[in-house]
Amino acid sequence: MTIALDKLTEPAVRAFVGALNSGDRDAFAAALAPGATMSDDGTDRDVADWTEREIFSSGGHMDIENQTHDGLGLVANYRNDTWGEMRTSWRFTVDGGKVSRFETGQA
Repeated sequence: MTIALDKLTEPAVRAFVGALNSGDRDAFAAALAPGATMSDDGTDRDVADWTEREIFSSGGHMDIENQTHDGLGLVANYRNDTWGEMRTSWRFTVDGGKVSRFETGQA
């Protein structure tokens, strides 16, 4: 069973997931704080390069399985045209209503 986008409790995370799933680069950029950082499987990556490769040019999509009580952690089935589908975990840091850091990896 997946959690609907409107059931995500943290507005910044909801904006991030909505933009990712719709392939909306502008909305995704707007969901991120200036200078936002990220890591993939424990290794820091360049946000612009990673998101273009893993999300936008490869049809990335998240189906949310569950969220943490604070709304800043997700487990999702993530799929894209490069890697297929995998169960992933996501952790977000939010500052001023925007995602300032996200960390993802296999769950």
